Amino acid sequence: MDAQTQLELEAAAFRRLRDHLAERTDVQNIDMMNLAGFCRNCLSRWYQEAANERGIEMNKDEGREAFYGMPFNEWRDAHQSDASDAQKAAFEVSHKQAT
Repeated sequence: MDAQTQLELEAAAFRRLRDHLAERTDVQNIDMMNLAGFCRNCLSRWYQEAANERGIEMNKDEGREAFYGMPFNEWRDAHQSDASDAQKAAFEVSHKQAT
């Protein structure tokens, strides 16, 4: 496989993951962090970092808007619920294991 085809396939997989997560608004970011160690915010940060590495100025909010397809505050208000005490406790446990 040539490098361009690989790049296109990787980009397509990323877009499919982004779109899948946009449809699965029932899955909370904290649950993703607890189970997988990353969430939508991580993906938006990685997108922002990739842009910055290529000389494209993009701040955190712009990266999130590019990933979420809308300002993060709008997405959060529409889809994110407050984390339960159990979710917060699980995050503390999983976060300590990751460091």
